[in-house]
Amino acid sequence: MTAQDALERSYEIRTFGCQMNVHDSERMAGLLEDAGYVRAPRDADGADVVVFNTCAVRENADNRLYGNLGQLAPKKAARPDMQIAVGGCLAQKDRETITRKAPWVDVVFGTHNVGKLPVLLERARIQEEAQVEVAESLEAFPSTLPTRRESAYAAWVSVSVGCNNTCTFCIVPQLRGKEKDRRPGDILAETEALVAEGVTEITLLGQNVNAYGSDIGDPEAFSKLLRACGRIEGLERVRFTSPHPRDFTDDVIAAMAETPNVMPQLHMPLQSGSSRVLKAMRRSYRQERFLDIIEKVRAAMPEAAISTDIIVGFPGETEEDFQETLHVVREARFAQAFTFQYSKRPGTPAAEMDGQIPKQVVQERYERLVALQEEISWEENKKQVGRTLELLVAEGEGRKDDATRRLSGRAPDSRLVHFARPEEDVRPGDVVTVGITYAAPHHLLAEAPPVSVRRTRAGDAWERRHAAPEAPAPQGVMLGLPAIGVPEPLPADTGGCNVC
Repeated sequence: MTAQDALERSYEIRTFGCQMNVHDSERMAGLLEDAGYVRAPRDADGADVVVFNTCAVRENADNRLYGNLGQLAPKKAARPDMQIAVGGCLAQKDRETITRKAPWVDVVFGTHNVGKLPVLLERARIQEEAQVEVAESLEAFPSTLPTRRESAYAAWVSVSVGCNNTCTFCIVPQLRGKEKDRRPGDILAETEALVAEGVTEITLLGQNVNAYGSDIGDPEAFSKLLRACGRIEGLERVRFTSPHPRDFTDDVIAAMAETPNVMPQLHMPLQSGSSRVLKAMRRSYRQERFLDIIEKVRAAMPEAAISTDIIVGFPGETEEDFQETLHVVREARFAQAFTFQYSKRPGTPAAEMDGQIPKQVVQERYERLVALQEEISWEENKKQVGRTLELLVAEGEGRKDDATRRLSGRAPDSRLVHFARPEEDVRPGDVVTVGITYAAPHHLLAEAPPVSVRRTRAGDAWERRHAAPEAPAPQGVMLGLPAIGVPEPLPADTGGCNVC
């Protein structure tokens, strides 16, 4: 395909799963646009190339994929030049099965060879047959690939890929491979380049982010990386996701507390409050260790907002085990919890365990957990009323903002705040100072206009991006965790790769 031909072809990427998949989709978009493709407008009848970036951690992941592929079959039949590609974790796992069940798919590629997408599309077009290429190991660190970032003011920065854990409910290590760390200098160089482009907030990303250093032989590498990020001029906010309690050491807590631009926010997956269930999950900590971490974080950063992941109904979970989970929730007082009803992950040890819990029991426990966490989230948010907070203005956060004449932003601890729209122009990426007047379980409200507005380089970057010919909105992204710049709570009954 010549560059001129490619310019006439549009693409759409539909993303399922965790934040790692979201970032991979940004790379796929960058690769396609580097090859001359253009993003399909939201209201287009159909893109010339549709890419599915799949997740494999849910029992029904394949049903969702084949359902989506089935809907495209008539369009593909009517437009023979249309191409369909399937990548991500399910492609890594099922490979030939996809083209057998959906022979109209043109390309199947895995988690380790994202960079081959444009080549495989071209090869499929020329040879007029499906191309299945799934590498067994990482060919090149993904951050070396072109990237089309969704936000002008916030960005993911990968510190590692893969995971060395063996949690019995998780298939991710089998599909993403063992942990492979980037060099600290490469991470910092990417971060500095992003800041030069106008980005003021980064989120360090890894399947088990605070295990960073295990591959390069430095147990304090992650805390050193946080402190190094604190020395980057113009970088105002640093976050990271997702850590593992096993690797969450005192030096990381100290680095968070002592580095001004590392935000007072922590996502610490619990999964279960029962030490017996944690052992069955092959989680290398117990209830006491988890609560000790929370206590240390609160001692170092009293204002920190802590969120978590919890699985309800793991095989063999008794009512007593579930009560232990409720105990930890009461003690930890999470600002937010992403709660999941256990479902079998095909290929995981837990899927074959005895003691699978009946659906109605899981549902009833889940409802009790959600009710308790809603109560705690609301109580913790009410403590914010009367405070003055500095917000990074966000794009697309408040679904009712147009109707309510409000804007939305994130506080340093990542709480979502809706605020009255000021008379002066405020852009995503700018910073406003507001007084909190009302609290709901999942958001805060500042009913008066901002006390102050600070125009930023990030706002300038957003304005430059939107001053160019209008870029179509992102297509079909269904996320398992909050996206950078526009984070949203997880659906309560769905899961993603970020269950470490």
